[in-house]
Amino acid sequence: MPEDQIIYDINPDEEMSQGKDQRFDKERTYTVTGGDWETVLPAPEGETHRIIVNMGPQHPSTHGVLRVILEIEGETVTEARAAIGYLHTGIEKNLEYRNWVQGETFVTRMDYLTPFFQEVAYSLAVEKLLGITDDVPDRATVIRVMLMELNRAQSHLVALATGGLELGALTAMIFGFREREVILDIFEAITGLRMNHAYMRPGGVAEDLPAGMEKKIGESLKLLRKRLPDTSNLLVGNSIWMGRTVGVGYLDLQGCMQLGITGPILRATGLPHDLRKSQPYCGYENYEFDVMTETTCDAYGRFLIRLAEIQESLNIVEQCLDKLRPGPVMVADKRIAWPSQLALGPDGQGNDLDYIRSIMGESMEALIHHFKLVTEGFRVPAGQVYVPVESAKGELGAHVVSDGGTRPYRVHFRDPSFTNLQSIPAMCEGGMISDVVASIASIDPVMGGVDR
Repeated sequence: MPEDQIIYDINPDEEMSQGKDQRFDKERTYTVTGGDWETVLPAPEGETHRIIVNMGPQHPSTHGVLRVILEIEGETVTEARAAIGYLHTGIEKNLEYRNWVQGETFVTRMDYLTPFFQEVAYSLAVEKLLGITDDVPDRATVIRVMLMELNRAQSHLVALATGGLELGALTAMIFGFREREVILDIFEAITGLRMNHAYMRPGGVAEDLPAGMEKKIGESLKLLRKRLPDTSNLLVGNSIWMGRTVGVGYLDLQGCMQLGITGPILRATGLPHDLRKSQPYCGYENYEFDVMTETTCDAYGRFLIRLAEIQESLNIVEQCLDKLRPGPVMVADKRIAWPSQLALGPDGQGNDLDYIRSIMGESMEALIHHFKLVTEGFRVPAGQVYVPVESAKGELGAHVVSDGGTRPYRVHFRDPSFTNLQSIPAMCEGGMISDVVASIASIDPVMGGVDR
C-alpha cells in the first residue's frame, strides 16, 4: 500500500481511558505497511485474546442443526463443545401412544439416512419379546439383510458426498449422489418410498419383492461397481484431499473405548469390531465378508473404510440374491401377521381384492379379527430386551419395554451419531478451525437420530 495512504484509528484501551471517541481524530494517523503473520498474531505480552465462535446450528458444515461452540485463539481451537436438541422430534415418546406395528413409522424417521437399520432393530426387539425370532421366514430375513446392506452403501455415499462438498471437492459430491440415486430407485421400487419406508415389520416384511426385482438389483450392482471407482480415483492419494484429512480429527483406540465410539471411527484405529461378526443377527454368520480396518486414527482412514465397506456391502447383496428362495415373508401366526396379504390393486391402495372379498363376504370372524388387528394391534408379553445391530455409523441398539399391552411401555434407541458426537472435543481441540469441518464430516452424524 502507498506510504501516503492512511487510516484513522485509535487504540481501544486508550480510547476508553480518555473517555471520548477519537476514532475520527485526523491528528492521529497510522500507515498500513503489511507484514508477516508471525509478527501480527501474537497477543501483547501478558494478555490473551480468545474469541467464542458459534458454528451452527445452521452452518453448512455442521451436518444439519448441530451447534458447535468453539473457543479459538488465532486459528487454533482451544475448546470445542457440541450443543444438540435443535431437531427434537419426540419420536421415542410418541411410540408409547402407538401400537407395536405403528411404531415402525416412527423409528424409520430417526436417522433418515439409515431407516432400514432402525426398522430391523425395532422389529428384532419386538420379535424377541414375542418369542418368534426363529419363526421369521428365511426369505424375509434375506430381504432384510439385502436392504440393510444397500442402506449401508447409500449412507456411506452420502457421507463421502457431503464430506467432499464441505472440504471443497465438488466433483466427489456429484459422484456420491449420482450413485445414491441408483440405490434409492431400488428402495422406491420395493417399498414405494425413497426413505421413511416402514417396510420391516415384526414377523417379517410388509410385502414381497415386486416381480423382476432380483434382476433389477443385479443390474444396479453392475452399474455401481462400474461407477464407484470414480470417487476413489479422484480422492485416494490426492495430495489436496490428504492435506485436509491426514492427521486430522485424530482419535486413537483408547479414546474410542473411553467414549463408547463405534463404527468406522473405531475401525479406523485398527480394531475390527463389527456386530455382524461378534454378535451375528439375521443370519449374518452365513455371509462371507471382511471387516474393514485402518490404523491411521484420522479422517482419512475413516474415508478409506467407508469406501471399502461399500464394496463389501455390494458383495453381501450379491450373496443375498443367491440365497433368495420362494416363500412367505411374514410369520404364519395370524395374530401377529399384520398387515395381511397386501398386494397393489387397481384402487392403488394396496388391498388384495380376493382377501377383501373373503373377509367382507365370507367370514365375519376374519373381518372382526382384521379390524382389531389394524386398530388395536397385537399384545406383546411383559418384559424388556436390548437388541443391537451394526448400522452404517456404528452400534444402533433398541431397548424395548413391554407391560403386556398393545403399545410399548418404553422404547429407547442407542443411536451411534449421539454417542459419536462426544468425540468432537477430542478430535478438534488443539487443531485449526478448518480441521473442525473435516472432523465433523468424518464422524458423519445425522441429527435426526441424535435429537429423537
